[in-house]
Amino acid sequence: MFEWKINSRSQIPIYQQIIDQVKQLIANNTLKPGSQMPTVRKLSSILRINPATVARAYQELEQEGILGASRRRGTIVLGETDSPQRLPLRQNRLSNTVNSLILDALSLGYTPEELEAAFTLQLARWRIQREIQAALTGATKTGEKNIIRIVGSNDLALDLLVSRVKYENPDIEVQITAAGSLGGLLAVQEGKADMAGIHLLDEETGEYNYPYVEKILKHMEVAVVHLADRIQGLMVLKGNPKHIVSLEDLKRPEVTFSNRQKGSGTRVWLDYKLRELGILPNTIKGYNRELDTHLAVALSVLKGEADVGLGIQAAATSCGLEFIPATKERFDLVIPVIHYRSQTFAPILRIVQSEEFKRVVKEMGGYDISQTGETVLVK
Repeated sequence: MFEWKINSRSQIPIYQQIIDQVKQLIANNTLKPGSQMPTVRKLSSILRINPATVARAYQELEQEGILGASRRRGTIVLGETDSPQRLPLRQNRLSNTVNSLILDALSLGYTPEELEAAFTLQLARWRIQREIQAALTGATKTGEKNIIRIVGSNDLALDLLVSRVKYENPDIEVQITAAGSLGGLLAVQEGKADMAGIHLLDEETGEYNYPYVEKILKHMEVAVVHLADRIQGLMVLKGNPKHIVSLEDLKRPEVTFSNRQKGSGTRVWLDYKLRELGILPNTIKGYNRELDTHLAVALSVLKGEADVGLGIQAAATSCGLEFIPATKERFDLVIPVIHYRSQTFAPILRIVQSEEFKRVVKEMGGYDISQTGETVLVK
């Protein structure tokens, strides 16, 4: 059960805080269509506020079509899509909401390209949060669908690809797990994944990905599809209050770092560079604090839990952080040939090679799409 919270010291009115919290709970799938809301009296008691404040919040949410009244269950969350009578109303409300947001953004001087890139990034963040919530609550999907299991490194361009595949192919279910690049290759090797997303630097050759593919998947014929080259770097708060400029600043005692998990390509590169610079991991405050995604690292910096994190530029941009470039790396999709040549994977290959997909990835920032979609078969 979630915990209702308000901040009496905030400049945001309390009724608006309740509205925002309800929308947040619906957005991350904690409150679902048909969920029963606390009565005005009960919620005002929980929050220790005037019942009229809760009533105002509920009234505004009802006017927006987010909450509604049920004879038997009181106030409930709306949003059910199985009613033909409600479908036109829902679609019209969605169109009006999106149109209003577009007009607001354009009136502030943003370009359509900036708007599309920002929307894609924010949607990717919400999708990650909802998938985490679903995993925590043990949610499962039903129905007969073709399933594509993706395991490996976390990337926003990959999230965009998955989103497009799901939207254009409702008969395909995509299950994506962030387990690091090495974890992805091992999952493919063990038959637990149909595709891996990787960006692994080989210290001996200075080459990305292929040495690991040939070593770990040496008895398997695979296709290596290039997703994009991307920029990794240090993410810090706007204004860079700790004046961080390079990896050497991580050893400063007043600097707290957020790290990626073992086996991730980002962690492999970081550990390689630390050895090269002669920096011991135990001299870095926060080195043992491991997070599974670039957005999680970026959010930890945004929330003040860390002063700096290592991640991709697109994650820094999505969270409004400053970015200090450190390296350019190759991100590839590794697919066993038996899947690569199947009809199930055809939509993935078509989308990743499309000009529209490349354009949106480029507009996210921090990506080079000059070789996106190029494929090499490795035996």
